[in-house]
Amino acid sequence: MTQFTYELDEIDKAAKVVIETAADEKVWIFQGDMGAGKTTLIKALSKAFSVTDQVSSPTFGIVNHYENQGGEIFYHFDFYRMDDPTEALDIGIEEYFYSGNYCWLEWAEKIAAFLPEKFLLVRIINDSETQRTLTLQHIQDAS
Repeated sequence: MTQFTYELDEIDKAAKVVIETAADEKVWIFQGDMGAGKTTLIKALSKAFSVTDQVSSPTFGIVNHYENQGGEIFYHFDFYRMDDPTEALDIGIEEYFYSGNYCWLEWAEKIAAFLPEKFLLVRIINDSETQRTLTLQHIQDAS
């Protein structure tokens, strides 16, 4: 487990810590209260990966598809508005998870039964209005 505290104006440093900690893991689950900065961190990660697309929360569309200059594909999910977890199966969630592409999930607890066995858990805690603490943990078996 890795822990990192940062000021909001240091979010690019936080993104680098997440990328280094993730190593070769492609599925990243972001946990935190509403307004903790999950989407903001994902925007910083996208910048670090040189994503060329506009990055925003896919709250209504459930998934956004991004690409970077090197042709890498990134899927950004937001399950906040999902009432029935089986809706995730309808969009082919397992195909995304096992595609070998990056999958960044917000509000993944809504689809807990369908999460892969391996992922990077990124917990964001609001320490203050301008400071956050990240806890990064490789999960090997979520069941």
